[in-house]
Amino acid sequence: MSPRLEFEGKNIEQASQKACEELRISKEKLKYDVISYGATGIFGLVGIKKAKIRVTLPNLPPEDNTKEKDLEHNNEPKKHAAEVEECPTEQAHLDNKAIVSIPDEAVNLGKNVLQRIIDLITIDAEISVEKKTDQILFYIKGGNIAILIGKRGQTLEAMQYLVEKIINKHSEQRIRIQIDIEGYLKKRQNNLKGLAERLAEKAKRSGKPITIGQMNAHDRRIVHITLRDDNGVRTQSVGDGFLKNLLIFPRKKYPQKKNYT
Repeated sequence: MSPRLEFEGKNIEQASQKACEELRISKEKLKYDVISYGATGIFGLVGIKKAKIRVTLPNLPPEDNTKEKDLEHNNEPKKHAAEVEECPTEQAHLDNKAIVSIPDEAVNLGKNVLQRIIDLITIDAEISVEKKTDQILFYIKGGNIAILIGKRGQTLEAMQYLVEKIINKHSEQRIRIQIDIEGYLKKRQNNLKGLAERLAEKAKRSGKPITIGQMNAHDRRIVHITLRDDNGVRTQSVGDGFLKNLLIFPRKKYPQKKNYT
């Protein structure tokens, strides 16, 4: 009877790939039975189970039995060393693992999770993806835009937070994501920049601090960046929790004006 080994992975594809790499068998020659298909659980957080396969190894001729024992004790025969030399590309890939781009598996996981979330909120919404070196950009089109964005972008921010958490739970490298809904982020960014500049001028004229009100982290960052080179004002976030107030303070060279009314 041929010997059998078991391999695990996040899915069947990963488990079979792991078996091919460790046994140095091509996918075409790999023979296995599926023990478990695995489960991603609820949004990839609860009830996660790994996929498992049982691989049937090909029968080795009698003269190769000693080589199999050598392999088990990491005493590889010359033939195996030659096989390693024939795969410099694969070895270089392993050596540069730290700088490889975002894997497609992470992109697909994020897209599937996000699609499941928005399908619970609205209908007829589609997702397109743009992958960069260290960031995944998800673009949502269609559906009820107002509900998906939420008040002050809170629903959009929550979806982004959740999807990023799930992706990074299954990734060895840190992956940032951003979700946009029909150009909302760009419009929001331009509006916040204009608001920040107008309120900065008002603070300098009046000599009094101006409060923009409660804002999420993304919006606060836009205001901070917009005004960081303005020597007439400084910005500061105040408060605790998800939403914080953002204040614009005039600097000392802009004295506070007295109000005689």
